[in-house]
Amino acid sequence: MRRREFITLVGGAAASPVMARAQQPAERMRRIGVFLSQGEDLQNRLRIEAFVQRLRQLGWIEGRNVQFDYRWGAEPDRTRQSAEELVALGPDVILTSGSPTLGALLQATRIVPIVFGSVPDPVGAGFVDSLARPGGNATGFTIFEYSISGKSLQLLKEIAPHVSRVAFLREAGIAAASGQFAALQTAAPSLGVEVSPINVRDAMELERTIVSFASLPNGGLVVAGSANVARHRDLIFKFAARHKMPAIYFDRYFVAAGGLISYGPRLIDNYPRAAEYVDRILKGEKPADLPVQAPTKYELAINLKTAKALGLTVPPTLLAIADEVIE
Repeated sequence: MRRREFITLVGGAAASPVMARAQQPAERMRRIGVFLSQGEDLQNRLRIEAFVQRLRQLGWIEGRNVQFDYRWGAEPDRTRQSAEELVALGPDVILTSGSPTLGALLQATRIVPIVFGSVPDPVGAGFVDSLARPGGNATGFTIFEYSISGKSLQLLKEIAPHVSRVAFLREAGIAAASGQFAALQTAAPSLGVEVSPINVRDAMELERTIVSFASLPNGGLVVAGSANVARHRDLIFKFAARHKMPAIYFDRYFVAAGGLISYGPRLIDNYPRAAEYVDRILKGEKPADLPVQAPTKYELAINLKTAKALGLTVPPTLLAIADEVIE
């Protein structure tokens, strides 16, 4: 064999693995839609950060093998349009939260897999067939069990023993609100409390109904979890403070923003778990086969500054079990 032929042969053999690697197709880019209720606020940004970080740990890197398309909670008349826009982009899977956004997405598609990070009662709302076997194209994580509504009423009574009338602020039309109200009514007699519902539709109605409720003494509020209620958070704070009404909320971020007390799940914990479901779906599993899961931890938060403004002394027993106390 001539020297030139030998060099050509060896050079070609050495280059062939490199050429083979270069000829391999690039890693497929997957598309994840994100549609969260309540808008692009701090809480949603933190939830998305937890979601994306867990996906990264599972090997899904933005710009390399996955891209994200975002839509944020809009006014009710825009929610359906935003859902349709997101579905039209052709995502492989969608992350969402909240009953209005999940409902709009399910109207837009019964094919694209959907993982919800926080929805109150997906069975009662008709989003899934059952918790164990969702059955359709959606699965994910619930916000709470109805029994915690009774616990919330008990905690409100502990921090404000004088309360004998409680208004339950809820978003009309959400299935979970009825279950929560029933749980409150069950717990109320043993605590010496009368419970009545207040539907939250818009700011004017909210002000009118709270002012009417506050016209009698010894009132308090139990604030349900929903996008519309969260949207009117500042108004609820203002009316509660003006009328000296103790209020308990479903999430600690209300307390961090000035609310008195909260009891509910660590919702942010649902989003790394949602990322694991998204990972499994991208690898071929079906939402119908992935059970809807409940929260793993509930937390109690208390704002001492707000308690002082309301003239309340927080019992040491309550402080001892609180997960977070804001001075």
